[in-house]
Amino acid sequence: MLRKLTDRIVALVRLLWREVAKFGVVGGIGFFIDTGIFLWLITGPMEDSAVKAKIIATAVATVFSWVANRYWTFRNRRQANVMRELVLFLVMNGIGAGIQAGFVFIAKYLLGISSAGGMVLFGNVIGLGFATIFRFVSYRLWVFTEAIEADPAAIHDKDILTGAIPRVDPRPESHPGDEPHERTGT
Repeated sequence: MLRKLTDRIVALVRLLWREVAKFGVVGGIGFFIDTGIFLWLITGPMEDSAVKAKIIATAVATVFSWVANRYWTFRNRRQANVMRELVLFLVMNGIGAGIQAGFVFIAKYLLGISSAGGMVLFGNVIGLGFATIFRFVSYRLWVFTEAIEADPAAIHDKDILTGAIPRVDPRPESHPGDEPHERTGT
């Protein structure tokens, strides 16, 4: 059991390490764009609208992120249909932005936090952590998929990422007169 888990983790690291590193660089730059704009907005023109400010800051960082991920991180996986890719990217980022804005909402309205530092902690640290995991997996599985579907070497990428384990049914020893049978799984 432990050996299978170790093998799975090693396979996942081998599969993803370059993309994770590039994604991290793009995300780091996006983090500074997002945080800078968010701080500027909540300490200036949108002082009383932290949730809206978070959404605006995330939108600006999202535009940067799409361009950088499309042309650098996932350049070998970008789709031929740019509009489809962009729409999927925006949908996944909308969900990610919702995750981050949800943490700002929790901080402000449920926990009563009103300081800029508290907002940044909840929106750009905790919320961003959860949103980043969601975004990487969704980009890899649904947004930047063109080469995944066309490359035979990457045929099991989705299985590795989603934890799907191929079903291997051991065949019982056959005895004379036994009919070959196949076990069907759900």
